[in-house]
This record gives sequence, structure tokens and C-alpha cells, in this order.
Amino acid sequence: MPVANANNKCFIVWSNEIKDRIDAYYYSSKFDKVKKLQNKKTIKFGDLIEVITKGETPLWRGDVYLSSGIPFLKVQNISDEGIKGDLFYISDKVHERMKRSQLNGGELLYTMAGRIGTASILPDNFGKANINQAIAKIILKKDANREYLKCLLNSDFCKLQAERFLTTSAQPNINFEQIKDIRIPLLTPETQNKIVELMQSTYNKKAEKEKGAENILNSIDDYILGELEIKMPEAQDKECFGINSQEVNKGRLDCYYYQPKFKEAEKSLKKANCKIEPLKNYITKIHYGASLKNIYVDEGIPLLRIQNLKPNKVVLDDIVKISEARRKELGNAFVSEGDLLISRSGSVGIVSVVPKEAGGFAFGSFMIKFCLNDKINKDFVSVWLNNKISQLFIKREKIGAIQGNITMETIENLQIPTPPLETQKKLAGEVKERIAQAEEMKSEAKNEIEKAKQEVEKIILGK
Repeated sequence: MPVANANNKCFIVWSNEIKDRIDAYYYSSKFDKVKKLQNKKTIKFGDLIEVITKGETPLWRGDVYLSSGIPFLKVQNISDEGIKGDLFYISDKVHERMKRSQLNGGELLYTMAGRIGTASILPDNFGKANINQAIAKIILKKDANREYLKCLLNSDFCKLQAERFLTTSAQPNINFEQIKDIRIPLLTPETQNKIVELMQSTYNKKAEKEKGAENILNSIDDYILGELEIKMPEAQDKECFGINSQEVNKGRLDCYYYQPKFKEAEKSLKKANCKIEPLKNYITKIHYGASLKNIYVDEGIPLLRIQNLKPNKVVLDDIVKISEARRKELGNAFVSEGDLLISRSGSVGIVSVVPKEAGGFAFGSFMIKFCLNDKINKDFVSVWLNNKISQLFIKREKIGAIQGNITMETIENLQIPTPPLETQKKLAGEVKERIAQAEEMKSEAKNEIEKAKQEVEKIILGK
């Protein structure tokens, strides 16, 4: 019987192939790889599970996240390489109340909402931790090879099975029973260990390349400061210090604002080998992005969100779209090539120049757009504002106790060195080259993983 998939393409499904589901999505050709397991001996993942449960979100009870305490893992922390990214923390009291999702090390973690089907193992020596409701905590039976299962769950064979279970595109999620229904190939212990060794060796190589890329990116700040003859002062907070009454800014009475490190940074900035000016001397236009409900469509106006903004780069891999009917709501929240965007909330102070490919896109309320005249190099401004000394001043200006943010006035008053335009161009060009070199290394590392996963598939299929 012919049916149509979501992309309006036609394909054939024979009547004897129809099981459980009758929607076209379930029989899409994207899941053909799963069919290759039909002739292989498999077992239900549930047969290898001793316990499966999930966590909850403390915030709904009125609890708050802390700067230290018991690590609280979210989906963004779960990767096939291990626990990654910035962690949130909860108190011992909240941790003890969330007993069902307490972690002690060694558990298999599996993402079941938002990003589906990523598996990771919490290191045995990680210590106490907890998870939210989008992550499944899995305790395996004693005879199960957890490293092998982690590798398998992160393969296309298992990821596609999990994706095939989905019935909605609004908030993708799967349940415990569906997780248990994932088919796991039964291989000899020797073959299982071969797969584990292959993937672990590749992950180690990837980590080395990523460290090299990170070293290149970390060299950018010192390169810029060195060229401008600015010495970054020690940026340690002091518990006790004094200031004169005439130094007090009437708008700010919080102690952090007057930490001695800021005064030292200001002195260092004044020793630059060029004139220092407020950014407002070069700004021709500045305004906030649009505040909209998160209602996205398949076709419409592309919308830049804060996750698309990286230091000195706008990432266009994951662009959502707003209905054309909402154009009036967006007002003037559109960007053109050469505009600059800065994050004003959350990860405050990330700056990039808008590339040609993003011209005409809308942008969200957690960002501020500003335009510059031709008396300063836009790429140099982006590089400077992402520099560690600029980030120190931006951090100082954040307001709001829970989620700090910066204002347009803050951006206008940021101090910027103004060497000759030719020097600005040279510095920005060198930074672009270093970023490109780092991205190439990261791409190579990613390709290595993909090659290893393809090799794993061949091993499973006996090729």
C-alpha cells in the first residue's frame, strides 16, 4: 500500500509489514537501517534492566539551584562521551527528598525527552548526583556489559528505534516501556569488548584533538591583549577591601561592583598603546530583540535565538521559524549583514557579527542588536568584546540576582581600544584564522567518531 511521509514523498509499504502502527511516519525509509537487525539475534533492552526510573525538576516545588552542592544533571549534560557542560546544583535536603533519582556512580543514563536516545555512564567515582525528569536512570543486571550497551544505544541502530517510537513533534519523548522495547544485538563477549575498545580509543583521540582546538581558542585573548600592550590583571575576588565614599556609584551599592580587580583592570586598559573610547561613539543604532511565544512552524521567518550566538560566530545549524503572519509582532527585530548581536541574559556578553547568510533573520529578546559606523572594524569590535578583559567588565555590569542581564546603556558605555583601522583588520583576521583552524580540528574529531560508529555497524552486521 502506498503512503506519504512528512515531506510529501511517496513510498511503498507491503501489507505484511504493517505492525502496531498505521501512520506513515513509522514506515518512513529513514528507519530502513533498523530492518537490517531483523536477521540478527537480538534481545529486548528491558531484559537487561534491573531498575529504570527518572527524576523531577526541583523548581516546581519552589526550590532553587545553587552555585555548589549536589550536581543536578539535565539533558544537556548527557553525551555519549560522558558528563559534559556546566552543571546545576541542589542542596542535600532537596537531593534526599528526590530519592528515586539519586545517583551514586556507575548508573546508565538515557535521555528520554527533548533530545532522545543519548546514553552515558556516570563515572563510578563521580559521587552523589541527581537527574531531572527528562533523563532515565537505569541500573543494569549484573551480567550486562554496560559499556557495550552504552555504545549500542548511541548507535544509529538504537537511536532510530527510539526515534521511531515518537508520536509527536511538539516535545519529543519516549516512555519506559518503549525504552525497554529497544532491540539489542546479541554478540559474543569478545565482540562486545572489541566494540567498546574501538569506541573508547576513538573518543580518546577526539578528546586530544578537541583539547588542541581549545588551546588555539584560548590563545586568542592573550594574542589580542599582547598586540595592544594590555596586561590582564589578577582577577581574584577579595573578601575584604575598602573604597572611598566618592568612588561609590549612586546606581550601584552592591559590594561586588567595587571589587579591586575592576579598578586594576581599568588601570591596565589605560596603558594600551592606543586611544580607549566608549562604544557609543561608534554605535548608530541599538535595540532589543522580539519577545515572542515559542510557536514555531516549518516554513516562515527564520529566528535567531541565544543558542545560535557563539563568540565571534553565528551558528545557523538549528534555526527555528516564525509564521509570516507574525511579522508585525516582530517589529524592527530583524538583522542585516554586518550588524552585531550580543546576548543580554543567561550567558551574558556573547558577541558576533551577523553573516550574510543570516541577513533578514529575526532575533529574540535575549539579544541586543547594535550597528556601527565605518570608523571602526566590526569584526575587531566582536573580538574585543569577547576578550576576557571585556567579559570581566560585562560581568561587573550584570543586574538581577537570579538571572543577570545587561542593558543597552551598559553596551554603549563599554570601553574599547581604537588602534588604526588597518591594525584592527589585521587582529580580526588573525583571530578568524585561529577560529577556522580550531573548527577544522573539531570537525576532524567529529568525523573520527562517525567513522568508528560505521565500523561498529559493520561489526554488528558481520561485514
